[in-house]
Amino acid sequence: MQEGRRKGSLPLSQLSWSAAGFYLLVHALCLGVVYTGLSWHALAIFAGCFAVRMFALTVGFHRYFAHRAFKTSRWFQLLLALLGSTTLQGGVIWWAETHRRHHRHADTGRDLHSPQFQGFFYSHYLWFLDRRNRVTEHAAIPDLARYPELRWLDTWHFVPFAAMCVGLYHYWGVEGVLWGGLLPTVLIWEITHWVQSFSHAWGGYRRYACEDLSRNHWPLGVLALGEFHNNHHRFSSSARQGHVWWEFDVGWYVLRLWAALGLVWDLKTPTSLSQGTAGASERGEPFV
Repeated sequence: MQEGRRKGSLPLSQLSWSAAGFYLLVHALCLGVVYTGLSWHALAIFAGCFAVRMFALTVGFHRYFAHRAFKTSRWFQLLLALLGSTTLQGGVIWWAETHRRHHRHADTGRDLHSPQFQGFFYSHYLWFLDRRNRVTEHAAIPDLARYPELRWLDTWHFVPFAAMCVGLYHYWGVEGVLWGGLLPTVLIWEITHWVQSFSHAWGGYRRYACEDLSRNHWPLGVLALGEFHNNHHRFSSSARQGHVWWEFDVGWYVLRLWAALGLVWDLKTPTSLSQGTAGASERGEPFV
């Protein structure tokens, strides 16, 4: 593991105040549940919106855009980008590019969010509020930047979330916006933060002796619909991240269904990657 400068804190001059203010505002607005109250209807809205949006993040932003773990059509690629953008985790190209950078330098001084070098709080919360990390490096990710619709969505990434909230308000009012829009957003944020920090720090188990410090945490992996982090770092381009039956990988199960329906194809697996049969996409060539 390379030595690097420990950041540990974020200078105020480098803090994106607009991003930090918006982040805090979303959390504060969640207190509106005191007004709407708790009901089975509200929980159903929450569960449905969480599942769809968490799935779009883990399968769309993560496995497809960041790691090119399967192939799909251009229209379905755009659908995954639109749904993933409702999680308010930045533009699809920015998300994929910074995640690829994390894998290239995992748990070294050049990792964007390594708790070993930047400290737990920075890697958990502050790294994405750092102005130095908020610029999309289009030249570093030409396989995605070549699509004008993805470049537009990368810039206007908040539009799908806003449109979703308008729809939720139309059908279910303030209750819909809170339980379908804001609360799932915060939970998905926290799950993502914990994977980025906790899964490179403590506990869990290491199925593979990777060069980085990644580890699997079963409850976190299940909640994230199949994000078993040590498995993922060993086979980062694999569409399958649960490697034994009790590592429940909902993302993989749905991808298998989609493959049967012809929506996706050429799903990479640990076996195909180990045998060198993953195909052109493993070499960074564009899919669609």
